[in-house]
Amino acid sequence: MSRILVTGSTDGLGRAAADALLSAGHDVVVHARTEQRAAAVQDMTDRGAGLVLGDFTDRDAVRRIAAELDDTAPFDAVIHNAGVWSGPAVMPVNVIAPYLLTALLRGPRRHVYLSSGSHYQGHASTDGTDWTGREPGSYADSKLFVTALAAAVARLRPDSLSNAVDPGWVPTRMGGPHAPDDLELGHQTQVWLATGDDPEALTSGGYWYHRQRQQPHAAVHDRGFQDGLLHALREETGTALD
Repeated sequence: MSRILVTGSTDGLGRAAADALLSAGHDVVVHARTEQRAAAVQDMTDRGAGLVLGDFTDRDAVRRIAAELDDTAPFDAVIHNAGVWSGPAVMPVNVIAPYLLTALLRGPRRHVYLSSGSHYQGHASTDGTDWTGREPGSYADSKLFVTALAAAVARLRPDSLSNAVDPGWVPTRMGGPHAPDDLELGHQTQVWLATGDDPEALTSGGYWYHRQRQQPHAAVHDRGFQDGLLHALREETGTALD
């Protein structure tokens, strides 16, 4: 049994991953933005899942969540699922929050970050990026950044496993009802990377689509780009990723 945090678990892929993990007997902590949104995971908390609340657009809330969770048993894995498609919350939710959780949480042995095929259209530069959410952010850029973050964590923390997953364009609230990919397949790679013990699941630094390792944007494994991104995030948040 593993202890696993799934962020953004009130609907869509996060909910599917959390439910699958809970059904498999793992110790799962689900995350909701507000008390009202937590009603969507009551069926899982009734089955024994833990619950943490916090709005990922608020850095102080992310820090509070990390501190709260560090007072509990350490996690074996975190699935960084929470994400938004458009608007001013894009960079705070898609990049700043997973960065802070990665830097602050004590001891997860595995990190799984939700990427997207849109990351190929991202710009490999942080110049001019508004991390604060005062302006609408680029979804493609955010997914390039978080995919590079996953690769950087794999490089800097060789004793941990860190991977990024493209779940496909699936019919969730974000993807829309006519999205062409399979919702069931959309969460299985995250679950596998968080808990699997076969040799492929125990690798690090990958970008995955339906349990197949893919070649990401060239900037993802560029050490200079990774270091520039980490520098920008450290300067922005005042928190270093060791």
